[in-house]
Amino acid sequence: MSTPELPAQPARTQQVPDSAAGRRFDAVLAELFPEYSRSRLSEWIKSGAALLDGHQARPRDPVRGGELVSLQVVLETQSHDAPEDIPLSVLYQDADVIVLDKPAGLVVHPGAGNPGGTLVNALLHFDPALAALPRAGIVHRLDKDTSGVMVVARTLPAHTSLVAQLSERDVHRQYLAIVMGALVSGGSISAPIDRHPRDRVRMAVREDGRDATTHYRLRERYRAHTALECRLETGRTHQIRVHMQHLKHPILGDPLYGGALKLPKGASDELVGVLRGFRRQALHAETLEFAHPVSGAPVRCTAPVPEDMQQLMRALRQDAADHAERR
Repeated sequence: MSTPELPAQPARTQQVPDSAAGRRFDAVLAELFPEYSRSRLSEWIKSGAALLDGHQARPRDPVRGGELVSLQVVLETQSHDAPEDIPLSVLYQDADVIVLDKPAGLVVHPGAGNPGGTLVNALLHFDPALAALPRAGIVHRLDKDTSGVMVVARTLPAHTSLVAQLSERDVHRQYLAIVMGALVSGGSISAPIDRHPRDRVRMAVREDGRDATTHYRLRERYRAHTALECRLETGRTHQIRVHMQHLKHPILGDPLYGGALKLPKGASDELVGVLRGFRRQALHAETLEFAHPVSGAPVRCTAPVPEDMQQLMRALRQDAADHAERR
């Protein structure tokens, strides 16, 4: 596979303010070019891509004030995965971001057991320039069998901004989940999450884990299930799935955290067939809202509920209506 041709970037210049006199070059550079991460700017200083008055300086060298900084943005291939012509459902795109509706069953990153056929491969075909970005511009992930909205950065500044927004919890992420049991109210759960102590595939609530908070509210109640709107305050691996299991209301169909399928008493053959045929966690990333990394304007995208979850909700709704008529 040939390495994609990455576009050349024009050199950028800024003058060091007099007030910065005596400060480290790397710190001043980060303030002059906040759209790039500190680690990347440090690499460019060391490689000579960032010059101080035309000369290479060390990151720790002090500035005098008034010097001219020249920055040559260097794009290097970060992803060597093969582009693949995999269809993408694009909800929004511009020069800086792509917002996608990921289908259930699509793995996000190549890895053991999934060397290809992933979202990364699809993105590299959609926009070869994404090879210059870490993980082809992907700044957050969805599990293979979770469907819904994701944002992808198309430039280094956009990548830096979106990563910072996620870190600072400024991205609004709302999910639709169908859980076991008939909840009577919404609420919040704050329970730290980390890797399961014995099963390395799973996550678990642990006292020594990383802080994790999920807010949830009722959208629709059925006889033995509930449709919830879940909002992430943090973004830990499997967070909603682990928190719902911790509440004793695991997500329907979840192969890791859901346990054995439980059928409502007196369920019709149709409902039994739908429940047994639903082979993934009933979790959909419905809405994503963030500040545009360049304009700062709010970007809000919603991915429609996929047909398999709509069918599931219709069957549960019909079951509830049928049993209400019999009372």
